[in-house]
This record gives sequence, C-alpha cells and structure tokens, in this order.
Amino acid sequence: MAQPQPHARQSSVLARAGWLAYVFLIVYASLYPFSGWQDMGVPLQAYLFAGMPRYWTGFDVVTNILGYIPLGVLTVYALYPHGRRGGAICAALVFGVLLSGAMEATQTLLPNRVASNLDLATNSAGALLGAVLGSVSSRLVMERSRLRLLRQRWFLPEASRGLLVFTLWPLAQIYPQSYLFGNGQALPVLSDWLSSWFDVPIDVASWLSNGLDPSAQQYRLVEMAVTACGMSSALIALSCMLRDKAPRLFLLAAFLAAGLAVKILATALFFTPSRAFVWLTPGARGGLLLGAAMLAGAISLPVRAQRRIAVTLLIIELVFVNIAPANPYFVATLETWVQGRFLNFNGAAQCLALLWPVLALWFLLHSIHRRRRHERP
Repeated sequence: MAQPQPHARQSSVLARAGWLAYVFLIVYASLYPFSGWQDMGVPLQAYLFAGMPRYWTGFDVVTNILGYIPLGVLTVYALYPHGRRGGAICAALVFGVLLSGAMEATQTLLPNRVASNLDLATNSAGALLGAVLGSVSSRLVMERSRLRLLRQRWFLPEASRGLLVFTLWPLAQIYPQSYLFGNGQALPVLSDWLSSWFDVPIDVASWLSNGLDPSAQQYRLVEMAVTACGMSSALIALSCMLRDKAPRLFLLAAFLAAGLAVKILATALFFTPSRAFVWLTPGARGGLLLGAAMLAGAISLPVRAQRRIAVTLLIIELVFVNIAPANPYFVATLETWVQGRFLNFNGAAQCLALLWPVLALWFLLHSIHRRRRHERP
C-alpha cells in the first residue's frame, strides 16, 4: 500500500472563506455610503478614457495598492492546489482588474465618489503584487507552515471557520463605537437608512428604548455590561475551539491584547495620539474586570456549556448596545473625527463592526447544531 505524502496538497477552507470576506469588504468600502444613487448621464466606462485625474496624492496611490495586495494573496491561496504559480497569478490579476473595474464603473452612479482610471491601475498593481507574493509563499504557508502545524496542535479540526471569524474580532474594534467591544450597533445605521428613504427623521433605537433617559451611573452600568459581554463572549467562543493541551490562557490573553492594541492604534489614527485611550472610561475598565471574572468562571466548563454561554452573552451585548441611548460623551468625541480622508477604510471598518456579531452567532449556533446531530443515536 502506498504511503501517504508527508506534505499533501490540500485546499484551505479558511483561505477561501477569507477571500470571500475580503471581496465583500472591498465591495462595501468601494460603494460606501450606498446613498444618492443617480444616473449622471455619463457612460459607466467613460472613466477609462478620461485621462489622468487632476487631483491625486501619493497617499491615495499607496492606499489603493495596499488595499488590493491581500486580495491577490488570498486569491492565490483560495485557488490552491488546483491553480499554482503562473496560472494562479494570472487568475488573481484578472479577477483584481475585473473587480476594481466594476467598482469604479459603479462609482459613476454615486455623486460623492469619483471613478478613476488611476485607481483601477493602482488596484490592479496591488492585486498583481499580492498574487506574486501569494504564489511565492503558497508552498510555505499552505504545506509546511509552522502556523499550520500549530493550528493542528492547538485547535480542534472543526475550528477552521471559527478561526476566520474570530481572527476578525480585533479588526472589528477599529471603527469608533459607543462602548468598548460594542460591535453590532445596527439600529443607528438602520435609522439613517429609513430616514433617507422616507425623508423624515426616524430613530429606531429611541422607539425601542421608549424614550429612556438614563443617568450617568446607568450609562456606566450599561457600558460595563456591553464591554464585559462583548469581551467574554469572544474569548469564551475562542476557548471552545482549543484542544486540551493548547496554552489556553496565553492564547486568550494574546487575543484580548490584540483587540486592545488595535483599538489604541485606530483611536490614535482617527483622532489624535493624545486621545488614544479616550475609550478607556471608568465603565470600560469595570467591564474589562467583569469580563475577566466571567471568563475565568466559564473556561473550566464543558465545551457544550461554553458555546451556549457565549451565544447568550453575545445576544445580551447586541440587545444592550442597540437599545441604549447614545452616550453624550461619545457623541462629543465623534465631533473631532474627520472621516473624509479614510472614506473607503471607514466603510469597510464599519461593515466589519456591524457584521462580526452575526458571523460569530452563525458559527456558534452552527457548532451547537452540528454537535447535537452527531450525538443523536
């Protein structure tokens, strides 16, 4: 009988799911804020022959290139092992050109966006560069990567989808939010959409909260609850995917540290370095301590119980963060935020902050359902 190959070429569910998620983010970022659609009377392909744009900066060029490099890398990884080397590079380049071209053409219908052949060229260059990097690194990453070995040693076999979801959690903290780890605040966005659709002010959150006007102490309690539930639900869900011999405390601490580090850097970038810790309010500090206590009490429980606790905490966080009235201190902080320069980036960051709890709930509920199905006689 033939012996199995020591480094079998296998496709990666994680790479393909990551590719799909990144394509979605590019579409969201390119068409954000999805309002004001109108026919300008200009052909969609007119930007291709319009000459170089009059106003552009080196920052724009670098941003466009960097934004499409991960797309090229992930496209090559997603094609592996069926497409490798030259074929994968060509496929990634063609897809990058088509995606960027479609996004630029669609931007012709948005009055606050400008379709540009320079953007198409720089995006395509980023996709090509990413494809080359992906091709060069595919064998190391997909076959002999130490990260792959650690993944097999520390994480359960069914954790592939979960790893994709929960590696996005630190990035979901980029967009400024009312409360620390308060992802999924969808009602303000829904209110804006409804208001623009019906041309009247609509505040869904205020309607659900029935006009509540909490005191400063109540705001602090809400902030503690949102922070604690958001933090502990993510960490408990990650704990469900770990093997017994994995360095559990180290991985959970590193995961939390990554989320906090992203929050610090993003706040410093969006506002000023002096305000990098503006989110670390007394309520947030209390929430971090409460979340750590909740985590300590849950990680020793059976995996089945951990999944259910994570689902419950995530739902509680979603309810609180959506029905709680806007925090006046946070609203005052947002007044110093100038969004114009990072419009594409802001759109992608907001999309990730909104969707991450939904993805996490999907993974946890799917895991619970699959476990029940396997346990049936």
